[in-house]
Amino acid sequence: MPSLSLLIKPSSGGCNIRCKYCFYHDEQLNRETFSYGFMTEETLEILVKKALEYATVHCSFGFQGGEPTLRGLDFFRKAVELQKKYNIHHAQVANAIQTNGMLIDDTWAKFLRDNNFLVGLSLDGTKDVHDQNRLDPEGRGTFNRVLQAAQKLAAQQVDFNLLTVVTNRTADAIAKIYNFYRRSNLLYQQYIPCLDPLDEARGSSPYSLTPEKYARFLKTLFDLWYRDVTAGRFIYIRYFENLVGMLMGRPPESCGLSGQCVIQNVVEADGSVYPCDFYCLDEWRLGNIREEGFREMAAGETAKRFLREGCSGREECRTCAYGFICRGGCRRDREPLAAGGSYFCPAYKEFFAYALPRLQGLARSIQHSMRQAP
Repeated sequence: MPSLSLLIKPSSGGCNIRCKYCFYHDEQLNRETFSYGFMTEETLEILVKKALEYATVHCSFGFQGGEPTLRGLDFFRKAVELQKKYNIHHAQVANAIQTNGMLIDDTWAKFLRDNNFLVGLSLDGTKDVHDQNRLDPEGRGTFNRVLQAAQKLAAQQVDFNLLTVVTNRTADAIAKIYNFYRRSNLLYQQYIPCLDPLDEARGSSPYSLTPEKYARFLKTLFDLWYRDVTAGRFIYIRYFENLVGMLMGRPPESCGLSGQCVIQNVVEADGSVYPCDFYCLDEWRLGNIREEGFREMAAGETAKRFLREGCSGREECRTCAYGFICRGGCRRDREPLAAGGSYFCPAYKEFFAYALPRLQGLARSIQHSMRQAP
């Protein structure tokens, strides 16, 4: 009884801001077709129909970009309508959207609440840090507008979390950022290490995150989080929560912690399907949902090659004392795969040497509390 997760780009890579570190803009520059424009409602209907023919248990529709809200609210109303129409197996349907917040108003927020969308809102910390890289087309910072979007989402009681890209500047300012988020009651957080452009040396960009800075970032953030959770003050940081869950025997949510690549089914605006958001490149195109189904694409040679190659470059992990919890990290951080090891391997080793005993203690404490519960 299969489940299915989709990452859909209704606006392709189109965006109304110009982030200096945008990895998807870089991918667009490295493929034959830069942008596929807007997804038509015809393609959306084919996509939803085939997804819900395939999924019998659970189907997750994640909308991202570029900036997905550029496609307009009516497109998302249509998506929800089609999900209800084609859910022939009565699968559990979940919707999520990742947004920069520029178009989020009261109408958007009400729609997202009424239709149970989980929202990932991109905010890079305090104003000075955020506005260094996340600029509008006129070169102006977007911090104030994102914060207004967060306030509108909160006012409508929308479930949302922050997506914070970790650059060198973020790493230096994480204590200030963490305290700002806590004061602002922004307690659901996800931190994503930034990527350097394809075919460029790691660490060569002005925003690059080095292993040394990433190690310091992880240790500082962990100390702040650990202080709060052990004092009974709620805060959710996805990476640390995943690690504690893994130590309790649960599977991680994040594919970077799974120890192997999976097919994420990234659907571009024209219906083209790719295995991963970091590999929406011509050589990794699995097919087009207008012509093929998910089962056929997953069984194709390109998908098999992607999964097979994704297992390489982890040889060192098998003998590493932290391999069982680190799992080697994201494939993009292990490119070129022939070199072996993750770019952030030194950071992970330093972090786990520092934090693992406390993570294990938290896992034991939670398990003990669960056993004691009536």
